[in-house]
Amino acid sequence: MARRAPLPVDPIAEARRQWVAHGWTAAADGMSAVTSIMRAQQLVLAEVDRALRPLDLTFARYELLRLLAFTREGRLPMASATARLQVHPASVTNAVARLEQDGLVRREPHPHDGRAAILVLTDDGRDLAETATDALNDAVFSRVGLEDGQLAQLIHVLARLRQGAGDFRPPKPLPDPL
Repeated sequence: MARRAPLPVDPIAEARRQWVAHGWTAAADGMSAVTSIMRAQQLVLAEVDRALRPLDLTFARYELLRLLAFTREGRLPMASATARLQVHPASVTNAVARLEQDGLVRREPHPHDGRAAILVLTDDGRDLAETATDALNDAVFSRVGLEDGQLAQLIHVLARLRQGAGDFRPPKPLPDPL
C-alpha cells in the first residue's frame, strides 16, 4: 500500500521503546495501538484518495452516493443519512451541496416534516457510485495487504474497539427457527 521507500526502522516501535524507557510501560502498548491505527488510517485514506481523485470524488461524497445507491429507491431522509454515516450533520450538508451542484443528488421536501429533506440519487449519481465502487474494489478493498484470516481478525478487533467506545450496541441474538 505504501508509495514511498520504507523507513529503515518502525517509528512506532521506536516510540514504544521510548515510552518504556521513560517509565510509561503501562501505556506503551496502548500508545502503539492508537498510533498504529492512526497511521494505518492515513495510509488507507491516501489509497482511497488516489482511486477517487480521477472521478472528482472525496470519500465522504462517495460514501453518501453509495449509501443512497444501496437503498431500494435511491432516496433517504437527510437525518437518516447523517446517522448511518456517523458524521456531523454539517458534513452531510456540505457533501450534499457539492453532489447537488454536480447533478448527482437532489433534495426534495420531506412529505411529513416541513423542516427535513429527502436526498434523492440521480441517474448520474447512481452511475458514478458504481464506477467509484469498482475503482475502490480494484485499487483498495481487494488489496489491503492482509490474508483472509488476518482481515477477519482485524475486523473483529476493530469492531470490539468501536463497540467498547459506544459506537454501536452488541447485536441481539436471533431467535431459533421454528
